[in-house]
Amino acid sequence: GNKKFDAKPYDLVKVAQNVGKPNRTNCLSCHANGGGGNNVKHGDIDQSLINPTSAIDVHMGVDGNDFTCNECHSSEGHKIPGNSLIVSPTGKSEVTCTTCHDAPHSGAKMGGVLNKHAKKIACQTCHIPEFAKKDATKMSWDWSQAKNPKDLPEDKRVIKEHGHAVYLFNKGKFTYEDNVVPTYAWFNGKSGAYQLGQKIDPNTVTMLNHPLGDKDDANAKIYPFKVHKAVQIYDNQNNYLITPKVWGPKNDPDAFWVNFDWNKAAAAGMKASGLEYSGSYDFTKTDTYWAINHMVSPASEALQCIDCHSDNKRMDWKSLGYTMDPMAAKKAEIRKKMSH
Repeated sequence: GNKKFDAKPYDLVKVAQNVGKPNRTNCLSCHANGGGGNNVKHGDIDQSLINPTSAIDVHMGVDGNDFTCNECHSSEGHKIPGNSLIVSPTGKSEVTCTTCHDAPHSGAKMGGVLNKHAKKIACQTCHIPEFAKKDATKMSWDWSQAKNPKDLPEDKRVIKEHGHAVYLFNKGKFTYEDNVVPTYAWFNGKSGAYQLGQKIDPNTVTMLNHPLGDKDDANAKIYPFKVHKAVQIYDNQNNYLITPKVWGPKNDPDAFWVNFDWNKAAAAGMKASGLEYSGSYDFTKTDTYWAINHMVSPASEALQCIDCHSDNKRMDWKSLGYTMDPMAAKKAEIRKKMSH
């Protein structure tokens, strides 16, 4: 019994008799607010999807298909399909575009070329050119900037811009962005994840999770992602990430949000995690990948050839395993053959 909920009696029979089909408001009351606020976490799931136009999401737009979430995430036996890289690294229970769109470009101009691309490029890559279309999403979090409020002027303890906190004394510094161009990476449906106690190289970025696959993987396609960048505490002698104790009751001597002592918070947190703490810490960079699957744009706004095969830098070809744009490489090869 939780007194917060037990204080008021509920007519459970009445509740049961008024059960109905879930709507977008039901789902988004939790999923849009993960991470502490509207669109903080995912980037492509925010409160604008409660009543969106087709320009925001062509599937859920009230002026178009007006889909509810369970049109795609239809459950069987209370098991709802769909997954997130960070909690479902095996890729099971995946929802895919091709469940409905098995031959999407069959009647389109250059349909053959597009369908050939679709064998190695996910639908989302072309059909979600930007995410966070309506509400900005958190793109970075620097824990090293968190400070005891006593050490800050009152007007510097909380700083807000465009409705978002970009600095909180107890959490550090944040950045928010809207209409974000995704980061692209090969993805075969499975992901890797950082394991507690795993050694890191503090001079490089540690991936808290990351999509698996490369250009030679038969099961991989290029997918769009939000990459959240962070600066967080690590043990600089043992070279692994620290799980600090941040919250505690008012007089807790170890909780960071009580005494703002990273050393004590690190010691208490690592003891709870069953790992050694050397007594020495620093901060290191980490990345987290979030798959972008919602906020599908109308077909007329899908990426065109020149959006990727040009100098506009949308695609980082080297990070995808190429020495250069594959189309430019083919053109160079043809010119070379013609010159001989």
